Amino acid sequence: MAVFNLTPADPSTFTLSGIPGLETAHIWISIPFSTFYTISLLGNCTVLFVVGTEQTLYKPMYQLLCMLALTDISMSTSVVPKALCIFWFNLKGITVGGCLTQMFFLHAASVMQSAVLVTMAFDRYVAICDPLRYATILNNARIAKLGLLGLIRAVLFILPMPLLLSRQPFCANHIIPHTYCDHIAVAKMFCGDITVNRLYGLVIALVVVVLDLMLIALSYGLIIRTVFRISSKKAHQKALNTCTAHICVMLMSYTPCLFSSLTHRFGQGIAPHIHIILANLYFLIPPMLNPIIYGVKTKELRDKVGKYTFRMCSPGTTDFKPA
Repeated sequence: MAVFNLTPADPSTFTLSGIPGLETAHIWISIPFSTFYTISLLGNCTVLFVVGTEQTLYKPMYQLLCMLALTDISMSTSVVPKALCIFWFNLKGITVGGCLTQMFFLHAASVMQSAVLVTMAFDRYVAICDPLRYATILNNARIAKLGLLGLIRAVLFILPMPLLLSRQPFCANHIIPHTYCDHIAVAKMFCGDITVNRLYGLVIALVVVVLDLMLIALSYGLIIRTVFRISSKKAHQKALNTCTAHICVMLMSYTPCLFSSLTHRFGQGIAPHIHIILANLYFLIPPMLNPIIYGVKTKELRDKVGKYTFRMCSPGTTDFKPA
């Protein structure tokens, strides 16, 4: 494979170094990156296709799954293609505008994903604690409004980050030791006072994560209280099983996000390549596993995916009429 050394000389261009210290292993590192990204795209696009095709899945829970799939695709696509260009072709240059745009989309998608997880927790709370009013409280129109509210929150929270940085003067060193334009990594490339940028980024991370986790904890606290009031053990198990997938997805999303954010600011003793690899896993592992978890744990979705898989694999079957 040809390698093109395109280190930019333009002062308005940044250089993404990839993973410092592991440059010779970039080709090998690209194998799991591209594999995870491909699986992520296939899984999330399958969820979107099946839910969009099957009228029986036009329900609030599956609307939320589609929102989660869209945020997963947005998160991974904002990072992985550029990382693969660095690994495969040594295309490390990125314009300042492109860098700030990538920063906006990847952080906005992360905030939007958190909003979707909070809405999912609320959905499970209503389904278990007030099932008779579920259809009244959570209909498709209301879920769409909650999704739009989450999107507006993400844009309003994240838009000041690139706007604040765009007003800062450049330093002589334009090399960003990362595979993507993370907010703090980019802020260090500017020579002006970035105290406001640092504080704003930290406050937004804490507000989003802490506030959303508090709302999720409240929902599950009420769910647990309701479940313990049920005398039937079978009902206990059924109620908790409906939450298992969401809990797994939530742990996979928040744990690496918190770790990456905190280590970037306070983990000075961690080797740079370890931090960068772990930070990239946040954009690779959850988007890949989320559709798999919901596909395994949600019988209705699993059955529909199985039906389409069988039709595609069966010779002579060309009709795709939704049930």
